[in-house]
Amino acid sequence: MTSILLVALLLLIPILFLLKRTKQSKRVPPGSLGIPIIGQSLGYLRARRANIAEKWVEDRINKYGPISKLSLFGKPTVLIHGQAANKFIFANGGGNIVNMQIQSIKMILGDRNLQELRGKDHSRVRGALVSFLKPESLKQYVGKIDEEVRRHIQMHWEGKQQVKVLPLMKTLTFNIISSLLFGLESGNQRDQFMNPFQELMKGVVSVPINIPFTRYNRSLKASAKIQNMLKEIVHQKKVEQEKNGVNPRQDLISCMLSMVEDDKQVLTENEIIHNAMLVMVAGYDTSSVLITFIIRLLANEPAICAAVLQEQEEIAKGKLLGEPNMGRPFKDEVLLESSNGNS
Repeated sequence: MTSILLVALLLLIPILFLLKRTKQSKRVPPGSLGIPIIGQSLGYLRARRANIAEKWVEDRINKYGPISKLSLFGKPTVLIHGQAANKFIFANGGGNIVNMQIQSIKMILGDRNLQELRGKDHSRVRGALVSFLKPESLKQYVGKIDEEVRRHIQMHWEGKQQVKVLPLMKTLTFNIISSLLFGLESGNQRDQFMNPFQELMKGVVSVPINIPFTRYNRSLKASAKIQNMLKEIVHQKKVEQEKNGVNPRQDLISCMLSMVEDDKQVLTENEIIHNAMLVMVAGYDTSSVLITFIIRLLANEPAICAAVLQEQEEIAKGKLLGEPNMGRPFKDEVLLESSNGNS
């Protein structure tokens, strides 16, 4: 008799669950939340890797309409589409919705990054990051960028008939980021960042299942390693600051360390580290992909390439001897190939 009751209860639980979801569905958009935790994450990630994410979204809109529910990266999500949706998101003034990052980003980049903060904390950290991007600061970064670009071209482009652009642009972007954000020049310390950073990037947008051998798990381990390395850099720069003083425009970490109010640092150590990681991740793929498309345009459009070359040569003529010059468009043949082998 006991076994019969147990079987009945086991059958009753999923039935009650389904009835509850059916009742709630009248108050939420159409669609399915899919498998718990996983939801539609795997399908979305496959579409991203195949470069058909827009089609994936269009298929959902055609099936469920401009508003639908789904589950991405362990969180219930609402997809809204159209002009009215854009107006609702950007003109509501924060009264109806707040920014929320997916769980994987929060856990990998840290809970004190700008995207996770609200109110006064958000304003305080945002002000510190904006000070790094002031026009007078940006002028000082041109020389560093110029140096990195020249070294990169000499190592990877000169004398080559064909090059794979996207992987090289990722390398160049990483080197520039390391120099501008952390003050790391070429050498062993910078090289130690490369592998854990690449592992971290693979799991930033992933299903947040923290078990061995998953991308998320490997990314979390890489994040912990990078944070420990950044702690050492922060401590080194603190010592330099106390001994000799530090140019606040030298790099992002120096800039954030130099911000003091009432003899206290504006940002905590975790805020410095987490936001350095945020800027590093935000600028890596976006910059490298954009530069790749620019080079693709120059390679495929001779008229545009000639006009850009002429413009740069005129700029170079007006520069003083030794003044940084961002170089000229590369004129040899290039092979535009992505990291997954698709040309």
